Amino acid sequence: MTQKTHALMEILQRQPVMPVVAVSSEREGVELARALAAGGLGAIEVTLRTPAALGAIRAIRAEVPEAICGAGTILSPRQFDEAVEAGAQFIVSPGTTHEVLDAAKTSDVPLLPGAATPSELMAMIEEGYEVLKFFPAEQLGGVPYLKALAPVFQGIRFCPTGGVSTANVRDYLALPNVVCVGGSWVAPKEAVAAGDWTRITDLAREAAALARG
Repeated sequence: MTQKTHALMEILQRQPVMPVVAVSSEREGVELARALAAGGLGAIEVTLRTPAALGAIRAIRAEVPEAICGAGTILSPRQFDEAVEAGAQFIVSPGTTHEVLDAAKTSDVPLLPGAATPSELMAMIEEGYEVLKFFPAEQLGGVPYLKALAPVFQGIRFCPTGGVSTANVRDYLALPNVVCVGGSWVAPKEAVAAGDWTRITDLAREAAALARG
C-alpha cells in the first residue's frame, strides 16, 4: 500500500458514511461541516458542482479544524489543481482519465478515482490504485454487482456513491469490499436551506453509528 493510499484509507475508515454535499455559499459550507462533524462525520466531500465550492473548501479548512475536507466531482487536471490550492485534503473523481491521474501523480493529496467495469478496474490496478469510487452505484448494479466483482478483484475496496440511502446502506456496508459509502441523505437540501443544523447533526450521528461488515 502506497503512502497516499494509506492516507486515503485512514480518511475513509474514519466513518461508514462520507457526506457528499453541494453548497451554495461559503457560510453554508462552514455550518454544514460543523453540523456533520458534531454528529461524528468529520470527513466531508464538497462537490465542485456549484460556484461556491472552492471558497467553501477554503472556509471549512480555516474555520472548522475538526473537519477533513475533500473535493468531489473533479473532472479535469485544472479542477484537481484548483481544489488542492483551495485546501482539499483528498480528491474524488466520478471516473478516471489519464490527465487526472497525471495530476494526482504530482500531488501529495490522495485521489479516490472512479471505476466500474472490469477493464477500468484492471487499469486502476496497473496504476497502483487499490481504493476506488463506484458511481453511480445503484444504476451500475449496486450490491449484486459489487458482490460479483469481489472474488475476481480481491485487493480492491470501494466507496459506492449514487443511490445509496437509508433503505440500502446496510446492505452496502455489509460487503467486505466496501470501505465506506458516499451519501447525501445526511444533509437533506431542505434542512440545509432552512439552516436546520440540529437535524443534520442527528442524521450524521445515526449514520456514524452504522456497522460495517
